[in-house]
Amino acid sequence: MFKVFGFYKFIKIKSLKKNKVLLQKFLTLNNIRGTIIIAKEGLNGTISGRIKNIDKTIKKIKFLFSFKRFDNNNESKSKFQPFHKPKVKIKKEVVPMNLTLNSRERNIKYHLDPKEWNKLIKDKDTHIIDTRKPFEYKVGTFKKSVNPNVDNFRDFPKYLNKLKKNKPVAMFCTGGIRCEKTSVYLKKKGFKNIYQLNGGILNYLNKIKKKDSLWKGECFVFDNRISLKHGLKIGSYSMCSGCRMPISSKDKKSKKFEEGVSCVNCYDKLTETQKSRFRMRQSQIYKAKLSGKKHIFQKEFK
Repeated sequence: MFKVFGFYKFIKIKSLKKNKVLLQKFLTLNNIRGTIIIAKEGLNGTISGRIKNIDKTIKKIKFLFSFKRFDNNNESKSKFQPFHKPKVKIKKEVVPMNLTLNSRERNIKYHLDPKEWNKLIKDKDTHIIDTRKPFEYKVGTFKKSVNPNVDNFRDFPKYLNKLKKNKPVAMFCTGGIRCEKTSVYLKKKGFKNIYQLNGGILNYLNKIKKKDSLWKGECFVFDNRISLKHGLKIGSYSMCSGCRMPISSKDKKSKKFEEGVSCVNCYDKLTETQKSRFRMRQSQIYKAKLSGKKHIFQKEFK
């Protein structure tokens, strides 16, 4: 069994290159995989490994960057290693939204736990905003939520013009970090009542029972589990090898779906040369499975 640990922390970081090298070496030595992004404004990541190694890594990160607690974190389990390798990346921002966040700007008192969140979004006057990407929104979201594609801030003001600044705005994302930035942006635009789901969707699905849930569908995650359900159990979605988009069991019934090659999202966009190349790759996977050998694209059950 593998432990999957997601986290973020807004804190001033210096010596980015030096810290990247130290962290990369530590992850490799302790058989930890996943991605950690470090920037001057903080760090953000999801990693996986054996429980004792993850616990060691958490202590190392806190020691290396001199803090005691993450701003938010979540834990889940996986029967297989959901990441291919360890990566530590230096970026301008921990989340690419053209907005650098100072830790003192965080709206902590407006972070709601799952039960408080349910009460807020039941209010018909509440604007419920899904700050994730459109393809994540399609996999699952809260009832009556809207996805304005906030990754592109040029389009965001068009959506904001439709909202009344004195009415409550409820925002959510996978783990909380995208909402941290969006809430600061909204505050600067004059919005008064800005709330966010503490710990994001993963915290909600982990703590709210399905019978009490206002969530529809599953939650997309950026690893080989693809999607998670209530209790953070692995969901039903797969990943299209042609376009790297999540596909449902319904999508697989389409004539445009071909295992390892294409799906309804990309069938008409791929060239015949691309499809031919993907078929050759899939053929190698089938042969490896038949002979009992490992291949680079398989999930590593252990």
